[in-house]
Amino acid sequence: MSDFVDEAQIHAKGGDGGAGSVSFRREAHVSNGGPDGGDGGSGGDVWLVASTSVASLLGFRDHPHRRGENGTHGKGKGRHGSSGRSIEVAVPEGTVVKDRDGTVIADLGAAGSRFRAAAGGRGGRGNSRFLSNKRRAPAWAEQGEHGEERWLNLELKLMADVAIIGIPNAGKSTLISKVSAAKPKIADYPFTTLIPHLGVVRLGDGSRSGGEMEMVLADIPGLVEGASEGRGLGHEFLRHIERARALIVLCDLAPADPNDISTTPANQRDSLIGEIGRFREELLDRPRLLVGSKLDSATYDWEANGMDMAISAATGEGIDEFLYRCADLVRQARASRAEVPSEVVIYKMEPDAICVTRLSDGSFNVAGREAERAVAISDLGAPGAADYVAGELKRIGVDRSLVRAGVREGDTVHVGGFSFTYESDN
Repeated sequence: MSDFVDEAQIHAKGGDGGAGSVSFRREAHVSNGGPDGGDGGSGGDVWLVASTSVASLLGFRDHPHRRGENGTHGKGKGRHGSSGRSIEVAVPEGTVVKDRDGTVIADLGAAGSRFRAAAGGRGGRGNSRFLSNKRRAPAWAEQGEHGEERWLNLELKLMADVAIIGIPNAGKSTLISKVSAAKPKIADYPFTTLIPHLGVVRLGDGSRSGGEMEMVLADIPGLVEGASEGRGLGHEFLRHIERARALIVLCDLAPADPNDISTTPANQRDSLIGEIGRFREELLDRPRLLVGSKLDSATYDWEANGMDMAISAATGEGIDEFLYRCADLVRQARASRAEVPSEVVIYKMEPDAICVTRLSDGSFNVAGREAERAVAISDLGAPGAADYVAGELKRIGVDRSLVRAGVREGDTVHVGGFSFTYESDN
């Protein structure tokens, strides 16, 4: 089984906040001591952090659940609960975070980029927080908030300087094994490569200018006609070229059936470039090199078929020139600042607005963290608690939202686990 996984799901659950405490001072010689309940601690967050220490999403395949630590409850004598520990989950550079519906939320393009996958719940306030001139002995506290919980899709787009693309069995794996320490599976049949492989190439100064450099080459699984429409594993393969700074279009000079005109190097070139353009038109602007492979057994002339050069990975012919020309393309791309953003790119922020919906039975449901927090009181039957909740709901705009949704006197309203009959102030 492959140890490279480029798609996975994660279930992120922020830690729950601790409950606030209901407590009153009980000391000798102090009658009717005031409230001294401490606050609950907040729950820990779940963060996704791009790291160079992991290369694939394998760790999520069998263990997708990640959870922040819960906060502890507050206590009497003003003792606050401790906050839960947040966790950092390492993901490879180039990980894209998506909602379950496929909407892109964040792009972790470089090491150190961070995205909060699930926020921990806020701790509840102790009863000492509700002391006022009108409320001298509040006998309630807030419950801790539940941590955010959701499933997310993760996709990995490889970070490579050069992406080598070609039809199945064009010689990509042989080439990358020749020029780097990568050891891809190699055999003489189509679709040997089912996963991308990365190879690191280090070039000395040699006889070419530019000095020493290091570049990463990616062997992209073979593309077939219709890949841009998802044929075969087209989309899964094509997305790995999106971050490459330069493209190598590798065309087979010795196809299995030389009598099949569709397999000529020129037709391979046109088909591959066409699939790339249909998948992402802007990829056609990337620096690219047209290379004929298998020069030692060629049945077609590389120059007559529009190639920039030809190589033989088996004999090593043209390999040095190929690497130097790749290096020139990479230097050109790097000089033009074709770099991945150093910070996380967030495409979608989670709304925290109040949402009112009318249910089939005619009642109304109010959703939103602030509204649910307002009713999360430990004892709504305590004197003054109901008035406090009503005032908080009005303050954050729940009344206005209910009126806009068409609420009428006597309608039932649900907020969190609390239900009440709506009464107008007028």
